[in-house]
Formats: sequence, C-alpha cells, structure tokens
Amino acid sequence: MGKEVKTNAMRILDKNKIAYELITYECDEFIDGLHTAELTGAPVDASFKTLVAQGKSGAYYVFVVPIAEEVDLKRAAKTAKEKSMEMIHVKDITPVTGYVRGGCTAIGMKKKFPVFIQESAQNFEQIYVSAGRIGATLKLNPMDFARAAQGEFADFIQ
Repeated sequence: MGKEVKTNAMRILDKNKIAYELITYECDEFIDGLHTAELTGAPVDASFKTLVAQGKSGAYYVFVVPIAEEVDLKRAAKTAKEKSMEMIHVKDITPVTGYVRGGCTAIGMKKKFPVFIQESAQNFEQIYVSAGRIGATLKLNPMDFARAAQGEFADFIQ
C-alpha cells in the first residue's frame, strides 16, 4: 500500500502537533455529510460540515455546522457582525477556498477567513470533519480543531 497523501489540513495539524485520526472511504464524487457518516461509521451528531458564506461587506466567512443542521443566515450575520449573509454558490467553493465541494474543511483554506464553529461541537470528545478532500474524514478533539482552524465557537444554526 502506498503512502497516504496529506492534505493541507493534515499538514497543518502535523505541524502544530495536533493528534487526529484519518478515516478514508470509497467515494469518487460529492456525497452529503449524512452519507459520509454512514460510510465511515461516524456518529451523525458529532459530524460537521464546512459551509462558506459571504457577508454584505463582500467578506467571506466559514461556518462549521452539524451535518444534519443548516445555518440560520440572520444569526450567522449577527455572529460575523454583518448586516446580512448569504451562502456562496457551489461553483465558487473551489475558487474561494481551494477545496472542492464535499472535501472542504476550515483548516488550510487558500486564504484565511473568520471561522465559526457551532458551539455544540464542544459537547463531544471527538468530532468528525472533512480532511480536505473527498473520501477522507478527520476525527479530532473539537478544541484542537478550533485551534488549527483559528476558529471560535458560536450559535448560528436554525
């Protein structure tokens, strides 16, 4: 078996000596977080997806949300101190983040954006997030994830 190819997220975790477990699964194209959790055996309530929104100012914001939940855009705008907020279009995910849909993570995006992690992540010893490519999930401590993503915890779901 060949050596595992590291993603930006894994390199950043390694550099910061943050422990994580890499879980891989067979998948060639985008599937939603619920199907990913099913494939990896990760608990749904401890699995999080990464969504990117743009504020009225034009600035981008990253929201790490439980996979079965949606961002409340009014609460997200308030969290980010913006007048309003809207999700970016799917076609803009790669140009904005450097990651592909279904493989987007808050760690190691091509530019640094404010990151907000749904506060419920703190209720778990380990959370599951994308490793930065389709077919790879990271299992790690939510506080370590927040440190690596330079994110803060907030409540912004519907």
